[in-house]
Amino acid sequence: MDFLEYNDVSYEVRGYMTPGRLKMTDQNIIFKNSKTGRVEQISPSDIDVVNFQKFVGTWGIRIFTKQGQLHRFRGFKEGDNEKIAKFFKEQYKKDMLEQELFLKGWNWGIAKFNGNVLTFGDEKRMTFEIPLNHVSQCQTGKNEVTLEFHQNDDAPVGLLEMRFHIPSNESGDNDPVESFYDNVLNKASVISVSGDAIAIFREVHCLTPRGRYDIKVFQTFFQLHGKTFDYKIPMSTVLRMFFLPHKDQRQNFFVLSLDPPIKQGQTRYHFLVLLFGNEEEITLELPFSEQEIKEKYEGKITKELSGPVYEVMGKIMKVLVNRKITGPGNFVGHSGTAAIGCSFKAAAGYLYPLERGFMYIHKPPLHIRFEEIVAVNFARSGGSTRSFDFEIELKSGTIHTFSSIEKEEYGKLFDFIKDKKLHVKNTGKNDKAAYKEDFGDSDNEAEPDAYLERVKAEAKERESADSMGSEEESTDEDFKPGEQESEVEDEYDSDVQDSSSDDEEDGSGGEKKKKKKEKKEKKKEKTVKKSSSSSKKKNKDSNKPKRAATAFMLWLNENREQIKKDNPGISITEIAKKGGELWRDLKDKSKWEEKSAKDKERYQKEMEEYKEKGGGGSDDEGGDSKASKKRKKESPTKKPSSVGAGAGYKSKEYISDDESSSDGGDKKKNKKDDDNEKKSTSDSKSKKDKKSDDEDEESEAEMTDEGSGGGSEDE
Repeated sequence: MDFLEYNDVSYEVRGYMTPGRLKMTDQNIIFKNSKTGRVEQISPSDIDVVNFQKFVGTWGIRIFTKQGQLHRFRGFKEGDNEKIAKFFKEQYKKDMLEQELFLKGWNWGIAKFNGNVLTFGDEKRMTFEIPLNHVSQCQTGKNEVTLEFHQNDDAPVGLLEMRFHIPSNESGDNDPVESFYDNVLNKASVISVSGDAIAIFREVHCLTPRGRYDIKVFQTFFQLHGKTFDYKIPMSTVLRMFFLPHKDQRQNFFVLSLDPPIKQGQTRYHFLVLLFGNEEEITLELPFSEQEIKEKYEGKITKELSGPVYEVMGKIMKVLVNRKITGPGNFVGHSGTAAIGCSFKAAAGYLYPLERGFMYIHKPPLHIRFEEIVAVNFARSGGSTRSFDFEIELKSGTIHTFSSIEKEEYGKLFDFIKDKKLHVKNTGKNDKAAYKEDFGDSDNEAEPDAYLERVKAEAKERESADSMGSEEESTDEDFKPGEQESEVEDEYDSDVQDSSSDDEEDGSGGEKKKKKKEKKEKKKEKTVKKSSSSSKKKNKDSNKPKRAATAFMLWLNENREQIKKDNPGISITEIAKKGGELWRDLKDKSKWEEKSAKDKERYQKEMEEYKEKGGGGSDDEGGDSKASKKRKKESPTKKPSSVGAGAGYKSKEYISDDESSSDGGDKKKNKKDDDNEKKSTSDSKSKKDKKSDDEDEESEAEMTDEGSGGGSEDE
């Protein structure tokens, strides 16, 4: 058994159990924070005592080092204690015993100081213990000492303070209150500006938090002193440090990642971003002796430092924080620097591809580790080929989009992504050439758009999913062949009569009037179609089952009122948008997905019963289908009489124009007869739906007789 690994273990950080991954090898005990990526290592040679300890609902390991540091891990099962005890015995030569707690509920006992830990209990057993590096302040009274603790923003509940009442010593040799106070202060991380600073940097340009600050560096913390605000930052909170060159190559960024962040009111600053010019230089003499530099700092720094300000500060911080400084890596962009100009959340900044992640500066600063990334995505920027978007999707579900990146950066960024073996979401195995075509030539607007094609494909999938749930519904409800033919015929007849008279009266002006009337008739036809379609949509089958709701809609219906309470004055449209954001951040969706699946089964079952009873649109559309069939039967007999397209047939206008030999008087008679014929035609059409096929044929015969009679009168 060379190593043990546990993926769901928590580590105590300032009173909060932070989730992560624990790995125990023959060389080290390593814990990696899943949120920040911070790594804590414990050497087996430094271990003094190790215990298997009972926590609430689970088991944990308590490791006490020779330097007086306490490390506590929890999240183990009851069966793991034998395996872990065997590993410690074989690899580290340490016996692991279960620690028994004193749980009688007494509020008095004995306080013991052991290294960096305050233990309270009776002579043999422990009631509780406090790591003194969690103490932020210590105050004394007449017979009591008050401890105040650092707060962790991740903890839902935190311990603010604890008071110890200490009885007076009758002998009077030593004051027990002062002794207790001194023991706490020696190990507590109390920030007090006392003594001289190691180094002072004046008027440093700070981007986050914005302003000009004097930076004073002390042994255990450094202070940012500005005109308005003042920050004291412990060295232990510095998680990472970065040196990144500006794109103009005349300035440099010095970035410090902080955990926990510094606070100003409700604002949290997780990054400290400093900007230095390359020409700014400084000379410092550190207040260290040569022996102290060799023993304490192992010769990593010299007594005198000179050079650019950012280099001098970097050397001092590297030694005091005891962490390496990350540089830009091997990536070189189109501009010849490691910076890629882009925009994030409507603010311009720079994206730096590093060896183990991405760094964005500066509103807001972001550090994205490769191990957090699920996939990356390249997309067009607003449909333009001059730039593109770069999307990073994290395991937490968050998507960061860096937009407006110049197209020239695509090739090198794509090669960098492939070299780091990150998954590209919208490419296959050999799609790099297609992307080069997509972003390579900005003048070719007819080239394929990968992002647009993906959106179209998603739209087709949604349409197909909707159509599967309503197969029985007709997609061409407004299409009625017989009715459309009759409307065309009416329009044709009226235009022929009106245009003939207009042509006789106005000549060329009649053509303009004819076009106007055709437009009016077309508008009327459209309004008729809209009214018929809207009335048809209203007449839906009330017995048809209600469609199944999605998991999101079920969740939103139940949480709608809560969203309104949490966001006073929110509009109706914004409720769905806010609900979508909350739904995306919701980790456990199984409850709603099960409800959605049950509702889907209900819909399918009711739909089958509905179809068995004769549902599915046949009853609703029966009348319309009969009417359309009737019109189809009538249309062959109507066409020769009304349209006048039959062989050997001449309309009344044609007869009157060709055969009449009279002048103005005859024209007036023709016009009068035309009006009579138009009136009789409209009357017959209004009664068409109520009469039978035989009656319609008789009315058409009467109309033709009247037309021939009118012609004979003219002759």
